Amino acid sequence: MASSVLDVTIGENPPTRLDKALAEIVPEAAALSRSRLVRLIAEGQVRRLGDDEAVTEVKTRAKAGEVWQIILPEPEEVATRPENIALSVVYEDDDLIVIDKPAGMVVHPAPGSTKGTLVNALLHHFKGELSGIGGEKRPGIVHRIDKDTSGLLVVAKSDRAHHGLAAQFADHTIERHYRAVCFGIPSRADPRLAGISGVAFEPGNVIRISGNIARHRNDRKRQAVVVNAGRHAITRLKVIEDFGNAALLDCWLETGRTHQIRVHLAHAGHGLIGDATYGGRRVIAARSLSPEAQAAVKAFPRQALHAATLGFQHPASGEHLAFTAAMPDDMCALLDALADRTCTQG
Repeated sequence: MASSVLDVTIGENPPTRLDKALAEIVPEAAALSRSRLVRLIAEGQVRRLGDDEAVTEVKTRAKAGEVWQIILPEPEEVATRPENIALSVVYEDDDLIVIDKPAGMVVHPAPGSTKGTLVNALLHHFKGELSGIGGEKRPGIVHRIDKDTSGLLVVAKSDRAHHGLAAQFADHTIERHYRAVCFGIPSRADPRLAGISGVAFEPGNVIRISGNIARHRNDRKRQAVVVNAGRHAITRLKVIEDFGNAALLDCWLETGRTHQIRVHLAHAGHGLIGDATYGGRRVIAARSLSPEAQAAVKAFPRQALHAATLGFQHPASGEHLAFTAAMPDDMCALLDALADRTCTQG
């Protein structure tokens, strides 16, 4: 496979450093972290369109409207080892696979999580038939869900599937709905919520949260809602069930940014139960829930978030595919305790 070239256009009010400006605008499916962009710049793989010479200094200033070219070398063999890990396969054909990922599984190896990841499992499952992305020959990961989020994930097995799925994610045509359990009840009747920047109300009791997302300036492991920076992000949600001081939500994405639902709900004052990063140290008033429900909320070990539905156009056949993953047992048990009833899937 030969090198490929990615053209990107600098947006309004870009950061002063080239690596940061590019990191804000490269398609998510390209899997280009800022550290990798820094390496590509240093290796002379980045240039302004029309210039003969490459730029090798990350402090180069990029201006709004400029087109920059990023040369992506031929993928290298991946160092990650295949591991015989059981997978819950929802659908598979020659081009793609849909997985119901359990909570606790990291999607891609990273420092501190080099084994037991979804990619390790897929390397074993695919047995060498892989798409190249991010500079390596590895499964075509076109989107991710957090380690402690459960649910549906589609992975490309062929180059045509990788490109086709990546284009749909870039065009925001992928259908994704999540089930989330949050503190409080998001409602248009709440004057506090109505006064939060980026929150709007749409017909059908839909709440729209709009706010750019970027890394938190003081904590690189977190994301934050920012102004005049970051990536544009929109989340919509609707209350499915009201538990008094907690709610089961249907959340769907117009964009797909890192930690988007968690960040937007925290911004709106309705962080997810179990979310140690964004949920805060919230507690629910004892008088509003039974002791069993209080204990379930306090003990829930992860963010209460599940990727429940996934729909897209098959990149080869053009057929519309739609999948649903049942609520996992831990979230069912949480809902049982909150509602004092047997959890129903949905």
